Amino acid sequence: MNIGLTALQDIGSNYYMPLNDREVLVVEKDELRNSQLTDAQKLDKEIQKAKEVKESKSVNQKDELSPDEERLVRDLSSRDSEVRAHESAHQAAGGGMTGAASFTYQQGPDGKMYAIGGEVSITMKAGSTPQETIANARQVATAAMAAGNPSPQDFAVASSARVMEMKAQQQLAREQREELIGKESYASENSFQKQDNSTKPFDISA
Repeated sequence: MNIGLTALQDIGSNYYMPLNDREVLVVEKDELRNSQLTDAQKLDKEIQKAKEVKESKSVNQKDELSPDEERLVRDLSSRDSEVRAHESAHQAAGGGMTGAASFTYQQGPDGKMYAIGGEVSITMKAGSTPQETIANARQVATAAMAAGNPSPQDFAVASSARVMEMKAQQQLAREQREELIGKESYASENSFQKQDNSTKPFDISA
């Protein structure tokens, strides 16, 4: 480190330069330089600072929203609750015929995601018998209309279930009618056979 005479004159008489007993300039440790952070440490510190700012904004977000934004947040929150209750009602009434609920989301001014639409899949399957099909159709219709405010799609599903139930009832009635006719035919044929046997005795020879 070289210091010229003019530089010393400019510094002034109050400047103190530490010398050792040999009158050699002592270079003291640079505390500022030693306190400098590595690039990785600087990056971590900046990330942490940004995270703290974001969290602080999130906490105070409500205070920063305009009246219109606050009203929109309330509407979205109400819609979210309504949608989730609607789909939960379908699931509860559908039993094993309903699948998992899926939702459509919208981000509010507060940064949160709100459900604004949803759906639950319902399996409408025919049974192995007309009676089983009728039971399945009735449960599907009940599940479709379980929510307090059924949507047009809910009405459409319920209508399809009732059509399936009606066809199953027609099939059941036909089977019962055929069974009844079969019994009547058997009874009639059996009665005729008895009468025929009474007029024509069989000879049994030994």
